[in-house]
Amino acid sequence: MYTAEKHPLPKATFETLIEKNALYCVSIYLSMDKKGMQQNLHLAQALLKNCLEEVRVVLLQHQLQENEVEDYLDPIAQLLKKVDLWRNPSDGLAIFLDFEAGLQYYHIPIPFETQTYVASHFYLKPLLPIYHNDGLYYLLELSRDYVKLYKASRYHFEDLYVEDFAPKRLEEAVGFDYKPKMLQFRSGQDIGGAGLFHGHGEGKDDNKKELVKFFREIDKGVKKTIENQNAPLLLACTDYLYSIYKQTSSYKNVYDKHLGGDPEFKVKTSLHQDSWDLIEPHFKKLKSDMIRKFKELYHTQKTSYETGNILSAALNGTVDTLFIENEKDIFGTFNLKTNKVIIDKSKDISNASLTNLAALETFRQGGKVFFLPAEDMPVKNSNLNAIFRY
Repeated sequence: MYTAEKHPLPKATFETLIEKNALYCVSIYLSMDKKGMQQNLHLAQALLKNCLEEVRVVLLQHQLQENEVEDYLDPIAQLLKKVDLWRNPSDGLAIFLDFEAGLQYYHIPIPFETQTYVASHFYLKPLLPIYHNDGLYYLLELSRDYVKLYKASRYHFEDLYVEDFAPKRLEEAVGFDYKPKMLQFRSGQDIGGAGLFHGHGEGKDDNKKELVKFFREIDKGVKKTIENQNAPLLLACTDYLYSIYKQTSSYKNVYDKHLGGDPEFKVKTSLHQDSWDLIEPHFKKLKSDMIRKFKELYHTQKTSYETGNILSAALNGTVDTLFIENEKDIFGTFNLKTNKVIIDKSKDISNASLTNLAALETFRQGGKVFFLPAEDMPVKNSNLNAIFRY
């Protein structure tokens, strides 16, 4: 039986990293070459050496002793010798180090710029596109003798084991004496790749009744398994089964399109990509709807493009939607009591990424985070725009 591989940085681990607050937390983001080991043995290793030197300089500025710095960074230096780390990489490598938890590193399926960051917290903004909710959907593979449910996003594909709560095949729902009475199958395909059925009278009605019974049991299992029932449920099945399941299901967000054909014979990697290609317009519309909403509310107290107001709202959990300009960062300090922001030109040992702070606090407290090119920002002369909950 196929089991979908979980993302190498689970969401629970990401959330633990958000909560970390300690001295000298090191974050390194390393751009890698997807072509494979030989390229990374040279380029990526050289980049990591440069990153280590940057971090070493910053730690020395924090008044750590040379030998303390060398000992602290040694786990990262040892990665240079791990040949398997550079084999078949993803788009990037994220490395985190702190005195308590030690070294953590993850292959990441999104590209990012090589950079380093040392502070009392981890720099996690580059990873947010993997986890923010505008890409969450569920995929249900469905046939008469095959049922699988996945939690998915653009970068994530996880088996939810719906079979723990639902029948795996039609016979389990209607009895093993099931026979497709009077329903005949003739060769040929409909638009979605389904075989064409034709029948008449009682047999055809009985067959549909048995499918309805089967699908009602699956529907119950799906609703027990799914956490976020506002997310769309995409089906992979024949046109015939899709029409019956959509009519039968009590799940309010069954997607209005589906992947045709018999899902049991689809390659899982292509199933993930095909499902994302089909549902991506839904999420693009969600993003454009939120941009339009900001513009509609622009002259009210429910929006802001002021960094201090947005940071205060993010820390208090009142940001509904945050827009961040791609590839931009705001470094400085923020006083929560006075809402006073001091913006600096670059990162130094006394400041932090205010963009990282706003993004992570919004995400942590259930808000939506969107990364946009400069030309798509609702207010184009600001790196941060926000819609408030109230």
